[in-house]
Amino acid sequence: MAKFTQEHKLYVAKRYLNELVSYRDLAYQVGIDDSILRYWVMLVRHHGDEAFTFPYTNYSSAFKLRVIQFISEKNCSIRKASAIFQIPDPSMVRRWVKKWERAGEDAFGSLEMRPSTMTANQKKKKMKDNSSSQSIEDMKKELEYLRMENAYLKKLNTLVQEEPSPTKSKRK
Repeated sequence: MAKFTQEHKLYVAKRYLNELVSYRDLAYQVGIDDSILRYWVMLVRHHGDEAFTFPYTNYSSAFKLRVIQFISEKNCSIRKASAIFQIPDPSMVRRWVKKWERAGEDAFGSLEMRPSTMTANQKKKKMKDNSSSQSIEDMKKELEYLRMENAYLKKLNTLVQEEPSPTKSKRK
């Protein structure tokens, strides 16, 4: 699909609003899916000439939760909420909703400090903080337990591999 400029999107949406033409016919003429045209028209109805100048690229956790709360309280569609909050792509909101359904209120918490973005110094500091709270004796006991568990699992694995399979039978 071709990428359309803001001006062209606005022109097409206003053409639908001002002319007697169906979504399907106009979408066919422009070369887009009629659901995309419906979204463009919703944006223009809610935001006028500023419909395609999106104010944000990164959204805060509070904003995401506010959008999800709006969807559940007003019982409106994801597409309509995206248009009202002037979000460029409804699928973005759909991902937020799915994430919220899986993780609940904690879905968008502490986005500033993700483990993948931690520097080496931050990781070392975190390791140091964890080790200072645990005594050396406790760590030795845990290490011994883990070694025993590992040895047990290795032994179990060798026993399972040595045991003849009951499903296999010798052919005569």
